[in-house]
Amino acid sequence: MALWKKTAGVAVAALTALAGVACGPQGGSTEAPDKQTSVLELLASDLKGSLQKAVDTTTKTDSVTVKMTGTMSGQQVSMQGVLDLGGAPKAEMTMTVPEGKTVTVRMIGAVFFVEIPAEDRANTGGKRWMKMDLSAVAGNKAGADFGKQFEEMDPIKQVKTLLGIEGTKVVGQETVNGAATVHYTVTTPVATYLEQIDSKRRASTEETLAAQGVKEIKLDLWVDEQYRPRRASLGMGKMGDMVIDYTDYGKAVTIEAPPAAETADLAEMLKGMTTTTT
Repeated sequence: MALWKKTAGVAVAALTALAGVACGPQGGSTEAPDKQTSVLELLASDLKGSLQKAVDTTTKTDSVTVKMTGTMSGQQVSMQGVLDLGGAPKAEMTMTVPEGKTVTVRMIGAVFFVEIPAEDRANTGGKRWMKMDLSAVAGNKAGADFGKQFEEMDPIKQVKTLLGIEGTKVVGQETVNGAATVHYTVTTPVATYLEQIDSKRRASTEETLAAQGVKEIKLDLWVDEQYRPRRASLGMGKMGDMVIDYTDYGKAVTIEAPPAAETADLAEMLKGMTTTTT
């Protein structure tokens, strides 16, 4: 059980950080070379206008494929998968946990479904998936906050964060995974960053960042000539950092809860353990 608690903790921490980061586009531009140049120049010269156009463009996004690497609470994090942004927040990610195992995690709102390795399924009656409903396990407020954090994965919200923070600067033109982009950056005090996130989760986010001694947040965004970010990064000092690359916008995805017959409920298992010990 300790392994799954650690896996869930890493997944929640990493994906919560992910909730604050922007998404990016599919492939490179098909515009003519002179059009590419003019768009990139405009991205660099008209910062607010270009970011607003990025907001308008990414509003139409229904899904995106992501690849993320970084550190969270001193642990290496690596995951890749797809986000379904067409309705209620959903994601399916494959991640490597500190023990070296590869784990698939499905997220539907505040509910996690962690795939259990075959050799560990004896502890769950042979069931393939472990369900962790954060609203039930961690309390209603925590579950509601976490669901809201998943909503923040919508790429439009990160671009709006850059628009809302004074001091965002253009670093210059850079190539990301073969695509020409313009790189934006801003480093801001935690208090200013907190003003840009949902008020319902502001207090819990502030508490988490304060506990880790985080005083500044560094946000970077790379936007290509399609006015969609290609890469995003989040720097949180000692707490960790994330770099996320994005491809395959609008790709058809289906993310569903595993069959109930193949799923063990963590809350029910903990309840049973409590009953046994009392």
